[in-house]
Amino acid sequence: MTFEPTTAERPALSDFAWRTLGAADARDAAEVIRAAFSAQSRATRPPSSALRETADSIAAKIAAGGGAGAFHGGSLVAVVLWQLDGDALHVGRVSVLPPFRGRGLTRRLIAACEAAARERGAQRIRLRVRLALPENERLFERFGFVRRSLEAHEGFDAPTTAVMEKRLS
Repeated sequence: MTFEPTTAERPALSDFAWRTLGAADARDAAEVIRAAFSAQSRATRPPSSALRETADSIAAKIAAGGGAGAFHGGSLVAVVLWQLDGDALHVGRVSVLPPFRGRGLTRRLIAACEAAARERGAQRIRLRVRLALPENERLFERFGFVRRSLEAHEGFDAPTTAVMEKRLS
């Protein structure tokens, strides 16, 4: 399913094809999501529900909202999903396969979210990051997101997640 470049093969951002995702992409998108989330820098408690995504669960999320992906050599290598929630576009499952990280794919995925939000009349983009992964919060801060609140997963007394938001102008 996925192409994994060797260290010598470092595709440029221009080497990727971009498009919205459809139901036919659900199986590959679930694989990308599971692979990306399983490569987190450290384990989280509770474990991410992204690790349990299936073709069916992703197809349902695409149908309920939408998503976009980056393709290299015909294979899906990066994914983002979204769903409109009031005046906000909720972004989830931002996933880039490890061999393709560090090339600006996440920035392009977020740009796709911004475009989708504007098309739908959303005023802001919202996402959640795990507090146990502060590098993810810093990444999204670089894209203009700010922390709005903290939440705890069910069964946890202390916060586990930061809710981040980016206002669109």
